[in-house]
Amino acid sequence: MKKGFVGVLSLLAGVAVGAAGVGKVTGDRTQEVQELSDKHLGLFLMMNQWVKVKQEGKNLSSYFKKNGYSRIAVYGMSYAGETLVEELKNSGITIAYGIDQKADSIYADVEIVSADGDLEEVDAVVVTAITFFDEIEEKLSAKIECPILSLEDILYEM
Repeated sequence: MKKGFVGVLSLLAGVAVGAAGVGKVTGDRTQEVQELSDKHLGLFLMMNQWVKVKQEGKNLSSYFKKNGYSRIAVYGMSYAGETLVEELKNSGITIAYGIDQKADSIYADVEIVSADGDLEEVDAVVVTAITFFDEIEEKLSAKIECPILSLEDILYEM
């Protein structure tokens, strides 16, 4: 009888520990998926605002010209960064270079450098990344003396 009780108790303890382990792994993965989902929602909303700006007949080059930014760098060379470079072609605004953590593996129409390297002076750096703007701004401000602008903020200001 005692062996049976110890066996059942061991089984229940094993189930509890196993369930806790699965719950931890599932919880970690759920958080990763939620963070990625939030990032992509933010990107979608920003790009949607960009479409609205275009539908109103506005363009980003006028914002940069109005603020005296004729030579800029673009931080984040994924979808939004590529789209910004494309929009500013032949606009009178020069994209001096792009900045990206994956600089070695990105092909673009502009030179791509790492944020850890030397950054050439420009009139402004436009951050296209949706998340971690404050951290990016802090890191760039330590390396270059110019305004660090959020593309998202620019689009909502227009």
